[in-house]
Amino acid sequence: MATRPTSAREIAAALSDAPEDEALVLMERYAEDPRKQVQHAIAAARKRIERAAAERDRVHGMYSLMREMGGEGIVVGVDEVGRGSIAGPLTVGAVALPDDPEILGLNDSKQLTPERREALAAQIADVALAIGICHVEPASIDAVGMAQALRMAMAGAIEDTGVDPDCVLIDGNPMHVHPKEKTLVKGDARIACIAAASIVAKVTRDSMMVAYDEEYPGYHLAQCKGYASAEHIAAIKEKGLSPIHRISFCGNFLETPPLF
Repeated sequence: MATRPTSAREIAAALSDAPEDEALVLMERYAEDPRKQVQHAIAAARKRIERAAAERDRVHGMYSLMREMGGEGIVVGVDEVGRGSIAGPLTVGAVALPDDPEILGLNDSKQLTPERREALAAQIADVALAIGICHVEPASIDAVGMAQALRMAMAGAIEDTGVDPDCVLIDGNPMHVHPKEKTLVKGDARIACIAAASIVAKVTRDSMMVAYDEEYPGYHLAQCKGYASAEHIAAIKEKGLSPIHRISFCGNFLETPPLF
């Protein structure tokens, strides 16, 4: 008794769910199938495989540039989050990655969804050679200014890794925080270890701001993460400043300027 042919719907479902190697086999098997649903499914699977290949190439390029700029040995990437916030700390992450495995999806943290950042941060924690974090609190930012606070946080994060790096790669412009530093504008989207540092710093600081939202309710900190959203500014005008606000950043939002 002849077996019943696989339906177009079943083939489409298999192509949609199959890992890349299995999808390639299915695409070849059904390449001449005349049914439109099957051909649409093959086209969609081809696009999915092409996107995956492009992503692997993109991330491999980030690792290649990390080695090209960093040389041999331990390369630490450094990036900050919270520089433009009006509440909460300035946070810097520092991460050293091995050459293998390459973490697919690495990118500037601002280009990623919160869920994707969380997943990538977990992968980074699993494979990183070293991770360092440093926070500079609002009172210190007010006291020394953002430029000095940023240098303090970067130096602290590098020290917190517990390693002696052969090169330090920093997103942005020269900071003069380490004798072996090199900088690259938009490095958080171009160099693997800087992207990892960006993600670690963002996930860490966002978690802190969610906790601060419970401690200082009404400022919408869990949503705005301390940045100057309309709701946050309205809350400052209504409630005044909390202990985690940067006074030097908030003068324009106060109905009555602070006396200190």
